[in-house]
Amino acid sequence: MGEAVIVAARRSSVQPKGGLFKALNVGDLWAPVAQAAMASAGISPDLIDQVVLGNGLYGSGNPARVCALQAGISQQVPAVTLDSQCCSGLDAVLFAASLIESGRARIVICGGVESFSRRPLRAHQPLEEDRAPEFYLRPPFTPWIDRDPDMLEAAARLAALRGITAEEQARWAVESHRKAKAAQSAEVFGDEITSVTGEGADLLDGFTRSLSEKLALRAPVLARHGDGEITSATTAVEADAAAALVVMDRDLAKERGLSDQIIIGDGLSIGGDPELPPAAPEAAIKTLLERNALVPDDLHVVELMEAFAVQALCNASVCTLPLERVNIKGGALARGHPIGASGAILAVRLFQELKNAPSGAKGMAAIAAAGGLATALILSRG
Repeated sequence: MGEAVIVAARRSSVQPKGGLFKALNVGDLWAPVAQAAMASAGISPDLIDQVVLGNGLYGSGNPARVCALQAGISQQVPAVTLDSQCCSGLDAVLFAASLIESGRARIVICGGVESFSRRPLRAHQPLEEDRAPEFYLRPPFTPWIDRDPDMLEAAARLAALRGITAEEQARWAVESHRKAKAAQSAEVFGDEITSVTGEGADLLDGFTRSLSEKLALRAPVLARHGDGEITSATTAVEADAAAALVVMDRDLAKERGLSDQIIIGDGLSIGGDPELPPAAPEAAIKTLLERNALVPDDLHVVELMEAFAVQALCNASVCTLPLERVNIKGGALARGHPIGASGAILAVRLFQELKNAPSGAKGMAAIAAAGGLATALILSRG
């Protein structure tokens, strides 16, 4: 059994749909980020054994292969695309680790990529030739129409069930933007974000702003369920982004003298109630802590997905996560949500935070997905 470590991790900035990246396809987004990650690890593309990328909106095909070739990785290197929707990018890291641990690969580049701006339109083939195609926004995530909620509706239902008020959600969103804005002002993302336009205008996440609680509370309501309310300010915007992580066998990393070794300690994907997807990470987080004999206070840092403020609030509360260590430089509410890349961005953020942490420090990333899925991952400073 090998031991998997992350030796480099980079991401693009996250830009809202229709923003700076609106004309870029997934290869345009991922290739510069992957090249920067490989350069950070001091490896050439010909040393890669496998490429594993998460993606949720490309429209079938194999975008990982397209991205790998565009990044200059040898055509002999296989590429696999994972689609577990929002969990895809973090699942790609788990898949890469399993390849290393099984001995089937020594160096894997993984991550995620998504373009909301360039995603294909979706349509069902009509039953009769003279009928027009039936366009739709999303595929089904369960076989039951009455148990396959829109994510906004599911978030509103969670808010109602847990008694999470609009004010509490607004405060979480304001704080996410505040932390992200402070990190930008302190220029702490220099080793993390790679420009994909080549002009340097995209070195900051494009949605981060100064958001007041008053403004957040005035945001349009997107969904309501009983007393549960979800607004545009407490929902992560649709976005474009890419992330790449170089995962390597630990012995090989030592041979190559790589000092930034963040150990992939444990991780799991889990299923939960398909009617309440935002709550799914709670079981994943608890299970992962328990089987590693950890308590929440053992975590140096936590990267928790903020698809919705209520999701992050509930996940953090139920799992008693130390709030001062959760999303310490802001979360997806301040960045945006590039579906298949979001989980990989959490892993990149975790890597960057643990690089400068004390030896042995542990961190966790967790994310939910449509259909009632969740993925969680523990990393530790070597």
